[in-house]
Amino acid sequence: MAKVMTINSGSSSLKFKLYEMPEEKVLCSGNCERIGLADGIFTIKYDGKKDQTFPSFPNHAVAAKTVVDALLEKGIISSFDEIKAIGHRIVQGGKYFSKSAMFDKDTEDKIESLIPLAPLHNAAHLTCFRAFKEVLPNCPAIATFDTAFHQTMEPQDYMFGIPYELSEKYDIRRYGAHGTSHKYLSQEGLKYLEGVEHPRIISCHIGSGASITAIKNGKCIATSMGLTPLGGIMMGTRTGDMDPSVFNYVVQVTGKSAEEVYQMFNKKSGFSGVTGFSDSRDVLAGVEKGDEKCILANKMFIRRICDFIGQYYVRLGGCDLLIWSAGIGENEPRTRRDVCKELYPSLGTVLNEELNAQIHGKEALISAPESKIKVVVIPTDEEVMIARDAYNMCIKD
Repeated sequence: MAKVMTINSGSSSLKFKLYEMPEEKVLCSGNCERIGLADGIFTIKYDGKKDQTFPSFPNHAVAAKTVVDALLEKGIISSFDEIKAIGHRIVQGGKYFSKSAMFDKDTEDKIESLIPLAPLHNAAHLTCFRAFKEVLPNCPAIATFDTAFHQTMEPQDYMFGIPYELSEKYDIRRYGAHGTSHKYLSQEGLKYLEGVEHPRIISCHIGSGASITAIKNGKCIATSMGLTPLGGIMMGTRTGDMDPSVFNYVVQVTGKSAEEVYQMFNKKSGFSGVTGFSDSRDVLAGVEKGDEKCILANKMFIRRICDFIGQYYVRLGGCDLLIWSAGIGENEPRTRRDVCKELYPSLGTVLNEELNAQIHGKEALISAPESKIKVVVIPTDEEVMIARDAYNMCIKD
């Protein structure tokens, strides 16, 4: 048995889990919030308890030390030496990484070079890696990339129709995101496909950020997000795919800079742009009240999801399993119902309506026996995938 820690850091947060491996038993989990602000929040869950304090986190290094000190103080570990490996989630691995990698100088440099593709995420990931390296200098670390699973796409699926020299010189292509989640879902989904020789899976990671992936024989062949997570379906605050000329036109008519419009498309669009609400729960509450903008936004959201599922059905030559996951996918029966109803005339998706209505955050087969495609809800677990790689690469003989 060995203890492995997983780290998922953002620009102002640090989420962690400590596992006993290879049993995959979660010993504790928690979050450091509001890093860089005076009023931080530290939450740790262990032994059925939840403790919350409000320390100041001036930077990620202080947050990292707070985490490991708490593990000692609460008796979760008796020594820092018990932590045998750390796995860091990294959003953007570019063309360099098709699997997890040991965190060495080369890996660190490549992640740094990719900051322009994920400025908030990759920079924060490196800051957090360095913070834990300072606190636990002898503990090996790995990087697990959100983009790695999508590296199996063919050029015709990941290239854009721009001058080829731009693609070649600047590595402009579809990278996708949520790859660790989609990989986990594709592996877990196989238990519903016993006897299927060449499994064809469409996985829907639908949360505030959302992506859809076509998977054949365990490999990604297409995914909805693009160069950055701005592409794909409409999301909580992101536009998703649209006519590229909209960008230039908005710059012209508003007088805003390209950067201002880009930030608008990332942070003030999607549900937020159409309705003023970024949370799908607020949008659906508005639908129930007859709010016209909420009704429109929800219809747009459903249509965009259906468009990608239909596209991937063709790309895969059919579909054996449709998987719902992430915040909306796991917890919102109405979205699952509306999508499957819209898909029914073409793809024959039929839900067990009573069962679907009961499923919130737990795994279940929710399609009816007569459905031409099996439909399941599988809560995603990116952290366990990171922990498995950390154990296999750093500890397992």
